[in-house]
Amino acid sequence: MKLDEIKISRAIIESYTKKLVKALDVDVAIVGAGPAGMVCGYYLARAGRRVVLFERKLSVGGGMWGGGIMFNEIVVQESAKRILDEFGVAVRQYERGYYLSDSIETVSTICSKAVKAGLKIFNLLSAEDVMVRQKKVCGLVLNWTAVEMANLHVDPITMRAKFIVDATGHPAEVARIIEKKSGIRLKTKSGKFMGEQSMWAQVGEETIVKNSKEVCSGFYVCGMCANAVFGAPRMGPIFGGMLLSGEKVAKELLRRI
Repeated sequence: MKLDEIKISRAIIESYTKKLVKALDVDVAIVGAGPAGMVCGYYLARAGRRVVLFERKLSVGGGMWGGGIMFNEIVVQESAKRILDEFGVAVRQYERGYYLSDSIETVSTICSKAVKAGLKIFNLLSAEDVMVRQKKVCGLVLNWTAVEMANLHVDPITMRAKFIVDATGHPAEVARIIEKKSGIRLKTKSGKFMGEQSMWAQVGEETIVKNSKEVCSGFYVCGMCANAVFGAPRMGPIFGGMLLSGEKVAKELLRRI
């Protein structure tokens, strides 16, 4: 068979366009393809909800790829091990209550299982703004990450969702946009973005699940983003809380959709 470069290009453009158009009106839109965002998307997609995930970088996985100081091993605690078991990730016990997994296997497996469950992931797309109607967050304003990086004056597109989930990690990008531009009071002690505290693994892992919840109407946070919004500590290269956080938000959304 003789390959035709134009047919190759047409196949990519037509297929991607159809996929993107379907993503413009969904049940849940997640921003950030770290472990919390992908786990959240997995459980929602598995339950048959229309869910899309937008990642500003080329690759998914957030900080999980690098483990600790680029040693590609991660730690999870007892309470979160069952999630890795469910995904089929190989887990090894280090000591009682401490479990290890290969970060490369963990990220690639979670991503693969989430996509096969029906989660649509769009990389290289950034959420530069949100849609707000009657004090409810109801959509995202999207542009190519390359446009943002090049500082080009190119207008974005908009998509609509019943719920938005910020899983952008330490920067809490969507939450910051809402606070800055919408005038909406967040459900924090101050009503504003509070900023993460210094590392304390024990407290950080406990609070990340507690803080993964609705912050204002239509808008949830999960993963490290949740602790950044509510002013709790970071926890370093232990990822059990991230997994449990994504699961918790998905369960809450499934009860509401």
